[in-house]
Amino acid sequence: MKQLYDNTCRECSKLITNRYSTSFSLGIKLFDNKFKSAIYSIYGFVRFADEIVDTFHDKPKAELLQKFRRDTYEAIENKISMNPVLHAFQEVVHKYNIEPEIIDPFLDSMEMDLYFHKYEDSKYKEYIYGSAEVVGLMCLKVFCEGDHQLYEKLKEPACKLGSAFQKVNFLRDMKSDYDERGRVYFPGIDYMNFDVVQKRQIEQDIKSDFDDAYLGIIQLPKGTKFGVYLAYVYYLKLFEKIKNSPVTRVKEERIRVNDGRKMYLLFSSALKTQLNLL
Repeated sequence: MKQLYDNTCRECSKLITNRYSTSFSLGIKLFDNKFKSAIYSIYGFVRFADEIVDTFHDKPKAELLQKFRRDTYEAIENKISMNPVLHAFQEVVHKYNIEPEIIDPFLDSMEMDLYFHKYEDSKYKEYIYGSAEVVGLMCLKVFCEGDHQLYEKLKEPACKLGSAFQKVNFLRDMKSDYDERGRVYFPGIDYMNFDVVQKRQIEQDIKSDFDDAYLGIIQLPKGTKFGVYLAYVYYLKLFEKIKNSPVTRVKEERIRVNDGRKMYLLFSSALKTQLNLL
């Protein structure tokens, strides 16, 4: 039965999300059931594309990414794929009207990772938009369920949230990005001479993104707000740990939020949501 195949593909994307990201997995679990599968499917899609450029160093990554792009659009056109991740993703694309104008920038940003190791200002903004902001827009399409007016109202905050998350990731992963991939994402930053002044400038930019994003989170539809808010407070806590860490630590280790703190954030976020204190 096709329904069995559809469900199996959706479960594959859920498994990928759970294996790769405990923080996002926890956030998705807090959505209403009607939203969960679609968000898992979006995460599975973006995770596998990112995996091509970040992991398979002994493989022809450019060819693999080109094939992934072709297979994506074939899946969308044919409304079926034997790649479970792409099959689940194309379902979401059709159900929530996710346009190529949102999908293309994401795939373009993945391709940029194959050829760019330093990002000047214009390329940096293009990369942030494609790798993070449009992912937020994909999720917002799901959350708004066809309400175009609400989508347009929340587009900017959704982009800001994606931007904040990505920039925090850049700080957290600065060492591995440089050591393993030779990348420095922040414009004008020399990894070897990265200093406290540059760190503070980056942190001010991230703080502004978080502030703008919060204004959108409090306007999200019921059934989505709690999950998105939890992801927001988790990343905000991670950001605060990075901000309070010296430059040497940021350059030497991957700073994390421990599981105990994550559980505290879960319960405190739940209380604020239930009491309408956001």
